[in-house]
Amino acid sequence: MTAKENRKQTAGTVNEAAVIRKLSLVSVIGNTALSGFKMFAGIVGHSSAMISDAIHSFSDVLTTVIAFIGVKASGKAADRDHPYGHERVESVASLFLGILLLATGLSVGKSGLEAIFSGNYETLTVPSAIALAAAALSILTKELMYHYTLHYARLINSAAFTADAWHHRSDALSSVGSLIGIGGAMLGFPVMDSVASVIICVFILKVSYDILKDAISKMLDTSCGEDYEKQLTDYVAAQPDVVCVDLLHSRMFGSKVYVDLEIEVDGSKPLREAHEVAERVHDNVEKDFPNIKHVMIHLNPAE
Repeated sequence: MTAKENRKQTAGTVNEAAVIRKLSLVSVIGNTALSGFKMFAGIVGHSSAMISDAIHSFSDVLTTVIAFIGVKASGKAADRDHPYGHERVESVASLFLGILLLATGLSVGKSGLEAIFSGNYETLTVPSAIALAAAALSILTKELMYHYTLHYARLINSAAFTADAWHHRSDALSSVGSLIGIGGAMLGFPVMDSVASVIICVFILKVSYDILKDAISKMLDTSCGEDYEKQLTDYVAAQPDVVCVDLLHSRMFGSKVYVDLEIEVDGSKPLREAHEVAERVHDNVEKDFPNIKHVMIHLNPAE
């Protein structure tokens, strides 16, 4: 079995509902406990940077709840008003997460720039060691949560939880800024906190841009790309009784894919036999490409 087949088989055996519950529970409990400790360390350690970092961590609780709602809603069965399903709800949730991340990044950058240009560095309170320890713990914890969430988000092909994973990474980057700032302040250079905040702002904005770009692409029926379509075209062309592929269009629909396909079959075949060829291609494509929700096939008679 190839690595690709093994990944496909693994994805097929994953209990998506159980994964969603697990990710949400781990994220909510982890972020609540971590933000509570960082808030305590920020107050006791006299560190405004750590208090801000604690608020940032608590925002992850909100984003996880949004991701959970988005994924659950996207799994709702098609109905009369939404005959194509609800997969785009997840993209809407990712869009909201991206905007929230963008606002967080801009807020971090704004505070840092204001402190840098104020020039009142001597008025800043020097934080204590507990704030520095909290920043180090936050970096380790949030990086572990990033890898954990991203691993399972890829297994269930969830854009919302991928966005949530990147929010964990942005929180880790924010804590790096806190660590540098607190350490610099303790060494007699309080402005380092503000400089680090501006640098971290750039990383957060980059992540926000990537999430927003992905969410918007999936809401605009963007194609899956030339490589994906070539792989799918070659697969269909190799199916029994398919003479050639005349046309193949793909479009992203949330975390799923829709495909419009035109294939040529022997023009002398009876309608029933030609229909059986199309049905076989349809079933094989949806079986071997799990992210494809539906294939619409049009038959053309081969000369």
